[in-house]
Amino acid sequence: MSVRLRALLPAAAMAAAASLAMAWLGLYGFAWTDYDDEASEPVGALVHGHVAEFLRTAPGYGGSLLERAPFALLPRLWGGGELAIYRSLAAPCLAAVALLGIWLVVQMRERGCSRLARGVALGLCVANPMTIRALEIGHPEELLGAALCVAAVVLAACDRAWAAAIALGLAVANKPWAVVAAGPVLLALPSRRVLCLACAAAVAAGVLAPFALIGGGAFLPGATATATGSEASASIFQPWQVWWFFGHRHGVESLLTVSHSGYRVAPMWADAVCRPLVVAIAVPLTALAWRLRGSAVGRDALRPALLLLSLLLLARCMLDTWDFAYYVIPCLIALTAWEGLSTDRPPVLALSASAVAWVSYVWLPQHVNPDALAVAFLLWTVPLAVALGTMLYGRRLGEEARTGIEPVYTALQAAA
Repeated sequence: MSVRLRALLPAAAMAAAASLAMAWLGLYGFAWTDYDDEASEPVGALVHGHVAEFLRTAPGYGGSLLERAPFALLPRLWGGGELAIYRSLAAPCLAAVALLGIWLVVQMRERGCSRLARGVALGLCVANPMTIRALEIGHPEELLGAALCVAAVVLAACDRAWAAAIALGLAVANKPWAVVAAGPVLLALPSRRVLCLACAAAVAAGVLAPFALIGGGAFLPGATATATGSEASASIFQPWQVWWFFGHRHGVESLLTVSHSGYRVAPMWADAVCRPLVVAIAVPLTALAWRLRGSAVGRDALRPALLLLSLLLLARCMLDTWDFAYYVIPCLIALTAWEGLSTDRPPVLALSASAVAWVSYVWLPQHVNPDALAVAFLLWTVPLAVALGTMLYGRRLGEEARTGIEPVYTALQAAA
């Protein structure tokens, strides 16, 4: 047995066990979840062969459901019901982050990282505490989008433009927020950048075209409304964002199962500003990274590109007024990948961010009021964004290496 295979098998076994544990903990049912409210009806239509009905009634992330459609049909082989279909649709999402975690472990082993470091990295990819929350709410597609975005950046750094374009296109079709990964992909890609973008756009359009052409024209208006935040945004205004204190007090309840009053209503300008800003801010941040990259191209640009991806995905959480618990998962996975490739130590920054995110999104809502939730969110996301920005832009990107994270480790050790 080869050395590489011996390194792969334990990681694969651990990833499989962790994936099964996440499925058991988070996929116990879909009643009262977003899947129940948004996706169960169109998926049922698809399973029964009513493709046009599926395309007509699919939610804004219908592209993700279409990409995973073969898995929705698998339970028919053993006569599985709706719960089996729900679990089967989540399987490729869990498998995607598991494969990413296995790849990361192999890379870390080749760099001489300790077993502890590799184990923590694998755990953050496959068994992140926020993963359970995403499965409980009914949004496993966030895991798939995160894995595809990181894979696109890695493939770009390996100068595999076609493969990177396919991964990026599938990520955008899965969920539109993945468009922010285009900048990191271009930063890592040594050549054929225009071709890569064109191919990615073609892949995304190919997945989404049936919804526009066959779905009766209902998909595009719905997807546009979701992308701009103009659909029901007055009732979806969460404390986990930088705009919270601009909202108006009306004593409304959150859409989440929280008993506290004091939730705010979005200001009038939020519809036109917040979600488009998530994409707009990626342009100058990517342009600045491009300007500072120096001679770093290909594999030398992989770490800066992953760091940029982490920063952009964190900005998505901070700027989107709809920010739910599962929004942070892509940022945490990208951060884990960057840290795992940048240092020999365990990825303590990603581990700390995952723990604080769980406290902020899951534990605190049961104990404090919404204003306190907003303050707590800013207390960890703003310093994290500053730290990522400092490590990314504080030195020429061509010189970015493991030394870029050492001040962060020193600060964490001092705090401990």
